[in-house]
Amino acid sequence: MTSAPLPAPLVVDSHSEAETDRLGDWLARALEPGLVVALVGNLGAGKTRLVKGVARGVGIEPGEVTSPTFVLVQEYEGLWPLYHFDTYRLAQPEAFADLGIDEYFSGMGVCFVEWADRVAPLLPADHLRIEIETTGTQSRRFRVQSLGPRSARVVERLRQATAGSSPPPGSSTAT
Repeated sequence: MTSAPLPAPLVVDSHSEAETDRLGDWLARALEPGLVVALVGNLGAGKTRLVKGVARGVGIEPGEVTSPTFVLVQEYEGLWPLYHFDTYRLAQPEAFADLGIDEYFSGMGVCFVEWADRVAPLLPADHLRIEIETTGTQSRRFRVQSLGPRSARVVERLRQATAGSSPPPGSSTAT
């Protein structure tokens, strides 16, 4: 039995923090509880900013969301739990596993993992990967890629949302 092909990555250009917040809101509506979102990008690329936008979309005050760099994980309650990990300061990927990630990953919340490339082997096979590229002082390029059927549904819902809701200028799909 062959599985359906994964959708092409969705590429969205953001020219301001407000547009990144809007993308986060669209993403919040597209996500499903129990999903892991891998965030990859340089320091200051906008990983936490995107999580703030998602938080607003699920009823969490964005001002409560802070980078979990020094505490490693932040937990927020909204329409569903939002778990925000930062693996930047971990000396070894195994330290990530020691945080109890299996329980988080199998729960009813959504897990956002900053610096996910550092712990990639520990992530579930089916997760959403968002690569963030700094393209200017305030502008960013978000490449949203599914790595399995569940995350593929999220990419398709996000694609529909960005196509039907006045997406930021420059939004496109990659082929």
